[in-house]
Amino acid sequence: MTKTTTAVGRDSGRELRDPALPQWEISGPAVRKIPRRVLVVDDEPLIRWSVTETLAGLGLDVEQAHDAVSALRAITAPRDGFDVVILDLRLPDMNDLSLLATIRQVVPDVTIVLMTAFGTDEVVERAIALGACSVLHKPFELGALVAAVYGAST
Repeated sequence: MTKTTTAVGRDSGRELRDPALPQWEISGPAVRKIPRRVLVVDDEPLIRWSVTETLAGLGLDVEQAHDAVSALRAITAPRDGFDVVILDLRLPDMNDLSLLATIRQVVPDVTIVLMTAFGTDEVVERAIALGACSVLHKPFELGALVAAVYGAST
């Protein structure tokens, strides 16, 4: 069961809402890892902003990339890695699943959530086969994004 709590901020006096988070399942000896760092990869600034604001509002450390080159640069940078990559299928410099496959090879343990407006059954099946944990069909509810980020993490 999920619940939403309400608190009043000290500085502004405005009401803050903590979004309901999915319940964690215990399967086997380990509990799913709670994500901390997320990379959002999309060429549409409004989508990047919306996804980033939603996830940052949950307390996650979110970085952004607008194309495949900047995404790979962020993923291979010498710092703490990402727990989740939110990846658009079509980017200006790559419009197929090859970036997903590359990310999976470079960072095998990262959770990948694919976003697409072109999600045919074949694309979805191939994305899952390449290692995507979830596929979100644009437009999607931000609650579905939160569920994918938290529910798909390993």
